Amino acid sequence: MNTRIWKADAMLLLTALVWGAAFVAQRVGMNSVGPFTFNGVRFLLGALALLPLAWYQRNAVRNEGGRIDLEMSRYVRACCIAGIFLFAGASLQQVGLVWTTAGKAGFITGLYVVFVPLFGLFAHHRPDTWTWFGVVLAAGGLFLLSVTEAFTIAFGDLLELIGAVFWAGHVLLVGRYAARLEPISFSIGQFIVCGTLSLAMAFWRESVSVAGLSEALVPVAYGGLISVGVGYTLQVVAQKDALPAHAAIILSLEAVFAAWTGRVLLGESMSWRATAGCVLMLAGCLLAQFGPLLKRSPTDEPETTHSP
Repeated sequence: MNTRIWKADAMLLLTALVWGAAFVAQRVGMNSVGPFTFNGVRFLLGALALLPLAWYQRNAVRNEGGRIDLEMSRYVRACCIAGIFLFAGASLQQVGLVWTTAGKAGFITGLYVVFVPLFGLFAHHRPDTWTWFGVVLAAGGLFLLSVTEAFTIAFGDLLELIGAVFWAGHVLLVGRYAARLEPISFSIGQFIVCGTLSLAMAFWRESVSVAGLSEALVPVAYGGLISVGVGYTLQVVAQKDALPAHAAIILSLEAVFAAWTGRVLLGESMSWRATAGCVLMLAGCLLAQFGPLLKRSPTDEPETTHSP
């Protein structure tokens, strides 16, 4: 394995750590501001953080003698649709964190990887046997993680699960539009839509104050500038050289880092039952992604797409 691939893998590992730790920032931030306020400021900051990357990419294309064509009507429509799904997923995730831990939220959100191929049923794309095995493992893991002995599920875990459905829908939309639009500009547009909708909800349902925002400055800045700005930039740079299979596996560690940082920084803990559930869920997600490779040629790789 050459040095460029090793460096790319190292950057992806750092990306997974940055994104996993964001769950801690999201929980801490809500000690001072509401969930919609946090998301609104976070995603608008994220859009600002990506502007230098968009500027750099445009200059790089122009220096190579190319140009970026941006059909405004298509761009606005795509950003609005993807932004609404992003808003739904991010809102459910953020509100769910009021009632659940950062670690559990990370693993349940990661189930979007399993939901994506299942959504193919609506397009008459039948998931293969490996995907179904992955679904069974993930479902068993979710049962151990979230369902109590009285067969009830915590409200926060339920919100995270519903949010994972919207994350899956968002991934499919990004996959559909990314090939037609410049990806960084597309990300900025959908972040603006998500942030605007979140702030609208915040002014309607929450008490927005400068004092609260100043108290939440560090976690909000981490969620917007570091998680979105730095994390997304690292992913874009790393995936130029990383093998797609490596990228998918390493980025799946985001949930593990969410649990680890939650334990170290917030003192969160999981029972052996919950830990076993997390292991099964991670195994199910990986099996759903990589099981089909056993039927493909060695050069075929899975495509990796992340929802922030």
